[in-house]
Amino acid sequence: MIRTVRRNRRPLRVAALGAAALLALSACSSSAGSSSKKPGSSVSASSAGKLSGTVTVFAAASLKESFTTLGEEFEKEHPGTKVAFSFGGSDSLAASITGGAPADVFASASPKTMKIVTAAGDASGPPATFVRNRLEIATQPGNPDKISSLKDLTRPGLKAVLCDKEVPCGTAAQKALDAGGLELTPVSYEQDVKAALTKVQLKEADAAVVYKTDVRAAGDKVEGVEFPESADAINDYPIVRLKDARNAEVAKAFIALVRSAEGQRVLTEAGFLKP
Repeated sequence: MIRTVRRNRRPLRVAALGAAALLALSACSSSAGSSSKKPGSSVSASSAGKLSGTVTVFAAASLKESFTTLGEEFEKEHPGTKVAFSFGGSDSLAASITGGAPADVFASASPKTMKIVTAAGDASGPPATFVRNRLEIATQPGNPDKISSLKDLTRPGLKAVLCDKEVPCGTAAQKALDAGGLELTPVSYEQDVKAALTKVQLKEADAAVVYKTDVRAAGDKVEGVEFPESADAINDYPIVRLKDARNAEVAKAFIALVRSAEGQRVLTEAGFLKP
């Protein structure tokens, strides 16, 4: 009996060692499998772990749709972050920033309004142009007034709306009118491009000179009419991180997204031109 017991113990010990080896190999295989992620996913996870908190972005009204989309993408890419937007006329936003309003990023619809911020020393560095935009005439659906040119907006009895002259879309509209040698007295000047477009949507105006991107965003609520003079009034859109940004790292990351290939895709699909 003693010999029989000793004879049986060795196979048991070998089996136990074999099982331990298999477990070790399984653990190594599992570890290797967990680390073999797609290159992009590991980088995103690393970035997501570093970024947190709210980034406040002041942006031109014409950027509302595309920036809202990019903000949602940013929050998904970086869990724990939140993008808070304030959209409006670039001149009003610039005045708020120089007046001490808390913001991390400023995206303007023109270099002129961006200069208000940089001249006051409120930018962290030189702004970068990330897109351009072109004007278009927004009319009632179906274009019942048969508007086909910028000159048509000067017809007696036709109610046209422009952005305020201090707002980039208003400055651009005046450049286009000057290029065509035209004089236009609108029924109203609006504080930003969205307000001008709303006048047409509410049928309080027959037409408005707005950006092509705003006509596209409105869908079938308006109809767009292109005009050649718009080529003389294309606006560059600069973006910058602000000097007193409370969340500088998240601000940098958001600007990087805006300027990335994905950001450019979203913006060009909205009708913006590449810089």
